[in-house]
Amino acid sequence: MTLSVSITTFNGVPLVRECVASVTWADEIIVVDSGSTDGTREICASLGAKVTQTPDFPGFGQQKNRALDRTTGDWVLALDHDETVSPELRAEIEATIKNPGDAVAFTMPRLSNFCGRDMRHCGWWPDPVTRLFRKGAARFSEDHLHDRILVTGKIGKLKNPLHHMPMPTLEHVINKMNGYSSAGAKFNFEHGKRASLGKAIFHGWWAFMRTYVFQAGFLDGREGFMLSVSNAEGTYYRYLKLMLLGDKVR
Repeated sequence: MTLSVSITTFNGVPLVRECVASVTWADEIIVVDSGSTDGTREICASLGAKVTQTPDFPGFGQQKNRALDRTTGDWVLALDHDETVSPELRAEIEATIKNPGDAVAFTMPRLSNFCGRDMRHCGWWPDPVTRLFRKGAARFSEDHLHDRILVTGKIGKLKNPLHHMPMPTLEHVINKMNGYSSAGAKFNFEHGKRASLGKAIFHGWWAFMRTYVFQAGFLDGREGFMLSVSNAEGTYYRYLKLMLLGDKVR
């Protein structure tokens, strides 16, 4: 059985080097980049990846399918540029594709790091994601923001986690909060949703309570509090931006 790794990238420095280096054992690495300007493509190519730059970014789901369509292996491992495969997960993947049983895809837990701390609470663990599948047995939904994997067949489970570094610094936190709140507001507005200042305040407050209290974010120390606050801020700004989009059409 051959394995292809598909990776979508955009300005992935410094994380993308570690991502690609963690999967150089695969039969091929396919990288689809959406216009990086920080050397991401050059780094990937230097590590043996086959790199393609697309003229546009149609959304996360469609971009991941573009990468998937370029793979040639019997199995595909789909990654984002801020994810890495540990030696333990590599060994489990290699053993699994040799003897998958009747499963055509596999989920794995994802261990995410926030500002230097692996988060075990806040709703971030075990965060199962389906990333390993037979070629042709799965595709990504074409949602612009919150894509999901669509599998035809039985799904099995792996035990070793995929490592994820979505927010290694506070600057990443702030930039992502701004970008995702804008994209979320636009998506909701296009689907007929509207908001008010009261809704923004309530949903921001509830996001903090859910993360810090009900999902036990307090057990993750200061980073748990920081993450809970950033979730609250992102939610508040998403509803606030949605409210302002609604104001423009009145």
